[in-house]
Amino acid sequence: MSEERIVSTHESADEDAIERSLRPHRLNDYIGQTAVKSQLAVYIQAAQKREEALDHVLLYGPPGLGKTTLALVIATELSVNIRTTSGPAIEKPGDLVALLNELQPGDVLFIDEIHRLPKIVEEMLYSAMEDYYIDIVVGQGPTAHPVHFPLPPFTLIGATTRAGMLSAPLRDRFGITEHMAYYQDAELQEIVLRSAGIFDMALPTDSALEIARRSRGTPRIANRLLKRIRDFADVAESSVTVPIVDHALDQLQVDDRGLDAIDRKLLMMMIRDYAGGPVGLSTIAANIGEETATIEEMYEPYLLQIGFLKRTPRGRMVTPAGFAHLDMPYQTN
Repeated sequence: MSEERIVSTHESADEDAIERSLRPHRLNDYIGQTAVKSQLAVYIQAAQKREEALDHVLLYGPPGLGKTTLALVIATELSVNIRTTSGPAIEKPGDLVALLNELQPGDVLFIDEIHRLPKIVEEMLYSAMEDYYIDIVVGQGPTAHPVHFPLPPFTLIGATTRAGMLSAPLRDRFGITEHMAYYQDAELQEIVLRSAGIFDMALPTDSALEIARRSRGTPRIANRLLKRIRDFADVAESSVTVPIVDHALDQLQVDDRGLDAIDRKLLMMMIRDYAGGPVGLSTIAANIGEETATIEEMYEPYLLQIGFLKRTPRGRMVTPAGFAHLDMPYQTN
């Protein structure tokens, strides 16, 4: 069973409700992803000027970077309604028909984890996205007959952490494709300060920067750490000073690069048992008790980003920087 991670990019129901309260509603309030925002602003303005539905949008990148929030912002900027769902929730064509049937002209349909759509549902999306119609079969046996079902012009926004798993026919039907990158510390500091204001919480800028530095480039983690640090400060009846931030994050086992106990366990296992690698993904998964997909989606991206891990044709390897971070002597194979 997976260990609970304070730096997990997945949300519980309660955390999702709090996260919604922290979300911006307009592009001007959305912090970070500057290039993505500037391009989307042009596309949105052009679609409104032509009185057309915005072209279909694919947002991809590691979890927790604001893909869902950006989809909601796009709908707000377009002044249209948005229907939200996820790939695993659309189990059969009838589920997709029900969603599409509720759309009004120009509306947005947001599908999170779109790479997990069943193949039969994905194929039905092709004509819906390209020509705004679907063909459905009504009845059974000898009375079964196809029905051509027209749809209003709409915008599909798909979000995925694994763009490579999308089929080429689906990927090619998105006219707008945007990559969500990890955030800079200054951007995360601004996000943390904004969230603290919503919480009516006094937060010095140096404390906000320290939280940002340990947030793995991810707004969702930054907000989660802020909430836990607030708990420590309230119990200690203290303001949120840098020493309080350090104490809280030490208790949460989040180090100065944002690694938690599981990250360090993964790297240490590779160093201790395999001299730093190369190690196959399935071997790593078996050793730390995780699924290979979980390692690829949740652990690896940040470790690769900061240069503690690298991929090779023979497997994953801990880099010299990874050895140094754990105070281990570098070993060469």
